[in-house]
Amino acid sequence: MIKGLPYRLISLLLSVILMHGCFIKGSKSKNAGLTFDYQGHRGCRGLMPENTIPAMLKAIDLGVTTLEMDVVITSDNKVIVSHEPFFSHEVSTTPDGKAVEQGTEKEHNIYRMTFAQTQEYDVGMRTHPRFPKQQKMAVTKPLLSVLIDSVENYCKRKKLPKVRFNIETKCLPSFDNLYHPKPDEFAELLMGVILEKKIQSRVIIQSFDFRTLQYIRKNHPRIPISALVEPEDNKPFPQILKLLGFLPDVYSPHFSMVTPLMVRRCKDMGVKLVPWTVNDLPTMKKMKAMGVDGIISDYPDLFKKL
Repeated sequence: MIKGLPYRLISLLLSVILMHGCFIKGSKSKNAGLTFDYQGHRGCRGLMPENTIPAMLKAIDLGVTTLEMDVVITSDNKVIVSHEPFFSHEVSTTPDGKAVEQGTEKEHNIYRMTFAQTQEYDVGMRTHPRFPKQQKMAVTKPLLSVLIDSVENYCKRKKLPKVRFNIETKCLPSFDNLYHPKPDEFAELLMGVILEKKIQSRVIIQSFDFRTLQYIRKNHPRIPISALVEPEDNKPFPQILKLLGFLPDVYSPHFSMVTPLMVRRCKDMGVKLVPWTVNDLPTMKKMKAMGVDGIISDYPDLFKKL
């Protein structure tokens, strides 16, 4: 027993070293080959109707590496691409051809509609008041699954590199069971589409509501997570991480919140820093010079000037 002890110790040490080496290798490979991440916000909201298939394809033509989008849930449990869980007054037209009014927009609740009913609304024929360059077209809110298929087929047909998908869960605690299902059901419906389409190696799940992120980290730990933060949170970086309860793969604050200290902390912790929504070239250049890992923009046509 004593004579064989050194061999067991050697064997144990080798196992520990190998396990440690695999962990380090895995950590490095997770971000290996990733260059600066150019993300098209809602496709390219400044140029095309937001969160639509034409917006995503246009963003691909402009060279984005990641398509950023939002998802909500219909009454028949379909995952569709939309920023609000209702039809926004800024861009939506009702089935009878009238503009959705600001005071009644929440009555056009997507969670109370079947997917077929949502397709009776147009979201592209009215020019967005804050994005006058947005191209007009008749278009509807697409199923996430159909959008993914369209993007994958487009990249294949044009022999372009595959893009990543940054998908935001649009939910709030006060909206549970009113405008969307509870976090666990929401997350599982989304993950069902991601797994079915086999894009889990190219997807990021982000949210301002950390509940879906916490659920996905616990139940689908291989899926990268991005913590969205807005200035109104007014909490320091360490406190945000404490609220989340784990180290995210990506930290995504409003660009006005980015400081050299934040950049340094993220790099020290191995967390990618990708601010939103940067819509002018000088600010893009400033963010990149500070050392952020990517930029989310409504105008991905500006990226080529970086």
